[in-house]
Amino acid sequence: MDVNIQKALNDKLYDKRKSGALELEASIREALAANNHDRIQKIVSQLCHEYAYAVHQPHARNGGLIGLAAASIALGSEVARYLEEIVPPVLACFSDQDARVRYYACESMYNIAKVAKGEILVYFNQVFDALCKLAADSELSVKNGAELLDRLIKDIVSESAASYVSILNSPDDASADNESEQTPPSIDAPTAFSLSRFIPLLQERINVINPFTRTFLVAWINLLDSIPDLELVSHLPSFLAGLFKFLSDPNQDVHTATQTALDKFLSEIKKIARIKRGIAESRKSQGEDGLKHSTSSIRSAPSVNSDDGRGPPDQREANDELDNESIDSELMTANDEKSGSVEDDWIPGQDVQVDHAKILDILVTFLSDSSEEEIQLTALRWIDSFFEICPEDIMPFVPRLLSHVLPTMSHDVEQVRQAANRVNTSLMEYIMSLSEQGSKSGSPPSTQLQLPSVSTSNRDLGNTDRRDSNFSTKTSRASNRDPTVELKAASSKMVSGTRTPTPAEERPPTPHQGTDLDYQAAVNALTLQFLNEHEATRVAAIAWLIMLHRKAPGKILSIDDGTFPALLKTLSDPSEAVVTRDLLLLSQISKNSEDSYFTSFMVNLLKLFCTDRRLLETRGNLIIRQLCVTLSAERIYRTMADCLERDEDVEFTSIMVQNLNNNLITAPELADLRKRLRNLETRDGQTFFVALFRSWCHNAVATFSLCLLAQAYEQAYHLLQIFAELEMTVNMLIQIDKLVQLLESPVFTYLRLQLLEPEKYPHLYKCLYGLLMLLPQSSAFAALKNRLNSVSAIGYLHIAPRTYVPSSVSSFYHSRQKSSETAPSSSQPASSVSSFERPNRLKAREEGGIKWVELLEKFKTVQEKARRSQRLASLGDDPATTPIHEKENIQPPEVPPKHTRPNSAASTARPTSAAQQGHQKSKSSLSNLGRFAGGVSARKTKR
Repeated sequence: MDVNIQKALNDKLYDKRKSGALELEASIREALAANNHDRIQKIVSQLCHEYAYAVHQPHARNGGLIGLAAASIALGSEVARYLEEIVPPVLACFSDQDARVRYYACESMYNIAKVAKGEILVYFNQVFDALCKLAADSELSVKNGAELLDRLIKDIVSESAASYVSILNSPDDASADNESEQTPPSIDAPTAFSLSRFIPLLQERINVINPFTRTFLVAWINLLDSIPDLELVSHLPSFLAGLFKFLSDPNQDVHTATQTALDKFLSEIKKIARIKRGIAESRKSQGEDGLKHSTSSIRSAPSVNSDDGRGPPDQREANDELDNESIDSELMTANDEKSGSVEDDWIPGQDVQVDHAKILDILVTFLSDSSEEEIQLTALRWIDSFFEICPEDIMPFVPRLLSHVLPTMSHDVEQVRQAANRVNTSLMEYIMSLSEQGSKSGSPPSTQLQLPSVSTSNRDLGNTDRRDSNFSTKTSRASNRDPTVELKAASSKMVSGTRTPTPAEERPPTPHQGTDLDYQAAVNALTLQFLNEHEATRVAAIAWLIMLHRKAPGKILSIDDGTFPALLKTLSDPSEAVVTRDLLLLSQISKNSEDSYFTSFMVNLLKLFCTDRRLLETRGNLIIRQLCVTLSAERIYRTMADCLERDEDVEFTSIMVQNLNNNLITAPELADLRKRLRNLETRDGQTFFVALFRSWCHNAVATFSLCLLAQAYEQAYHLLQIFAELEMTVNMLIQIDKLVQLLESPVFTYLRLQLLEPEKYPHLYKCLYGLLMLLPQSSAFAALKNRLNSVSAIGYLHIAPRTYVPSSVSSFYHSRQKSSETAPSSSQPASSVSSFERPNRLKAREEGGIKWVELLEKFKTVQEKARRSQRLASLGDDPATTPIHEKENIQPPEVPPKHTRPNSAASTARPTSAAQQGHQKSKSSLSNLGRFAGGVSARKTKR
C-alpha cells in the first residue's frame, strides 16, 4: 500500500481512516483493472497481518477492518478468491475486548457479506458462531451492529442457501462441460451452505442459557425451517432437546418463540406423514390395478393361441417362447407406465425422512426427567400426536411411557392431567386395535389349528363351503382350457417373481408386523405404579394389567411371577376402586389358569386375611362378594372350606367362617348358592353341605345358621342341645343376636312361612324356641318372641307326630326327606310316573346320604378343641407342655379316628398378649395351607 494510505489507516480519527480506505479502494480498482492480482494479494495480506491482527494496536485493527471492507467493495465479484484471507481476521476481531473493535468488525463483515452475497455462505458456520456470541453482548452498539449483520446473513441464506454453489468450484465443472454430452450426469456440486455441517454447531450452541442467545437461535431455526429445500425437520432430533429446555425459560419472549417453532415442526411432521400415507395408498391401489391388468393380459394371450396347441411339439414350444416374451414385455411396459405416473407427480415432503424413534425417545426422556408443567404438557401433546403420525414406532416405548404417563394422570395441573389421560387412552386404544388387527390377519390359519368355538366353526364351515364351490368352478373352467395355459401361467409367475418390487411392496410394515410389545417390561412398569400415592394412577395401572392379560393371558401374570404377591398386597389398598379392579384381574387370571393356581390363590388370600385382620374386617366382605361375581361361588366356598378345615388357628378360622357365613346368607351375589343348599335331595347338594358343615364347625352359630339355610332343622335342633354344653361367651351371644335379626330378613322368608306347617316341620319350632332360651332378655329376644307368639296357636294345635322323630339318633335324616317318605301319595298317576325313580333315590339315601351323626361328632370335636385352646390361652400355658394323658382325657371318646388331628393342641397355643398373638400366629397358623393346595385339587378330581 501507499505510505499515505498506511498512515491514514493507522490514525486514531475515524474520518482519516475512512479517507484512507477510500484511497485504498481506488488503488485496488486500478490494480484489478490492470489485472494485477499479485499486488491485490499483497495488499490484502498486508491489511490482515499488519493491521487486522495487530492485537495491541486498536487503531490499527480498526484501520485494518475498514481497509478489508474497502478492498472487498473494490474487488466486487472477484472477492470470492480472496475471502479465505479476508474473513478470518474479521472474525477474530469479533472477540476483541474493545467494544469499538467488535462494532467495526460487524460493520466490516456487513460490507464484505453485502459484496460477496452467496460466497459468504462458505464461512456461514464461523459467522453464525460469532453472531451467536454477539447476540448476548453487553454493549448496545455492538448488539445493534450484530443485528444488522444478522439480518443481512438471513436474507442471503433465504435466497441462496438451498441452491448456491461457490464459483470456486466452477472451474472444475467448466472443463467437464464438453464431456457432459458423452458421460452421464454426475453428482451435483456441493452447495456453499451445508446443513449437515451446520447441525453440529447448532447442537452445541442449543445448550445456552442467555435469553438473547436463545431468541437468536430460535429465530434462525424458524428461518431454516421455512426454506423448503433444506428440510431442517429431518435433523430435528439433533436440537429438539434444546428447544424443549427453552420452554422453561422465565423470559416470555423465549417461551413464546420456542412454542411457535415447536408447533410448526409438529404440523410439518404431521403433513409429511399424511403425504407419505397417501402416496403409499395410491401406489397400493395402482399396484392392484396393474396386477389385474397384467393377469387379464396373461389370460387373454393364451386364449388367442389356444387352438395352436394341437400342432407339432416344436411349434408349440416356439409359440410358448413367443408368448412368454410378449407377456414379459407387457409386464415391463405396465410397470414402466405405473412407475412413471407415480414419479411424475412429485409432492413436496414425500422424500423427507423423519426419525420418529429418536424424537419419541427425547419426548419420553423429558416426560420423566422434567418437572416443568409446560415441558410435560408439550411432550404429552407431541406423544399424543404421534399416534396419528407413526403409531408403530411407539411400541418399543410403551413400558417407559407407562412408567411416566400414569403418574402424570394425577398431576396437580388440570391441563397436564387431561393431556396424560388423552395419551393413556390413545395408547390403550392402539394396543387393543393392534390385537384386533392381529386376530383379523392371523385368525384363519390359527382358528383351524386351535379348535375354534361353535360359532366360529360354523362360520368357517360356511367359508370352506364357499371356497370349495369356488374351487370346483375354477377347476371346471380349467378343465376346458388347454394344458399350455397352465405352463404359461406358471412361467409368468416365475417371471413376476424375479421382477423388482413395486412401491407398494416397499412400503414400511404395517403396525401388526412391527415390533412386538415387551409384556414383561410393561408389567414391571405397571406393578411399580401400585406404590403410587394417587388413586387415579393405581386404578389406571390395574386397568392396563387387565387389558394386557386379556390380550395375552399366556405371556404375563403367572403364579410364579413376582406380580402375584403385589396383586394380593394391593387388596389392602384404601381405595375401593383399586380393590375392585384388582379382584377382577385376579379372577381373570384364575379363569385362564389351572386348578392349582386357583387353589394357591385361595390359600394366599386366606394367609393375607390372617396376617392383616384389619383388611378382613374392612374389606373382607367386599373381596368375597367380588370374587363370587367373577368366579364360581361354589368353587370359592368349597376351596376355602377345605383350607379352613385343616387350619390350626382356631380363632382365625372361627372369624373367617363367620364372615363367609354372613356373606352366604346376605349377599345377593350368592342367591343361587343358597338355592342349591336348600336342595339336599341331590348328590351335589349333599356333598356341598357336608363340605361347608365340616369347616363351619369352627363357629357354632354359623353351623346352626347353615342348617337353617339348608332346612336341616332336626340337625339344627341337635346342635342346640350341644350348645347347652358349651360356654356361652359374649361373642357367641352377639352372633345369635345377629342371626335373629337375619331371620327377619327376606332371605329366611321361606322359614317363616314354614312355621305355618308345624306338622311338616316340627323341629323348626324347637330350633327357634331353643334360640329364644339361649338369648338373654334383649331386643332380639323380644323380636323372636313376637314372631313365635304370632304362630303359637298353630304350634299348640298340631303336635308333631312320632313318625317324624327317629327311634335312634344314628338313623335320623333330613326332615324334608322324612316327610316325603311318610306322606301318602295324593294320586296314582303321580306315583306311577315317579315309581321308577323312587327305589334309586332310596338306595342313594342308604348308600351315600349325609351321615348326620358323624357331622355332630365332628362338631363336638372341633368345639372341644376350640374350648381347650381358649382355656390354655387364658391360663398362659403352652399346649405343648400339657401331659399326654390329660389330652386324652379331654378328647371325647366317641370321635372317629379319621377326624382327629395329632398334635393339634401344640399348634393352637395362644400367647398372653392379644396384640402380639395375632401377629405371631399369622406366621404359624397358615404355614401349612400351602401343603393343602394339592390335597384340595386331588379331592376335587375324586368328586
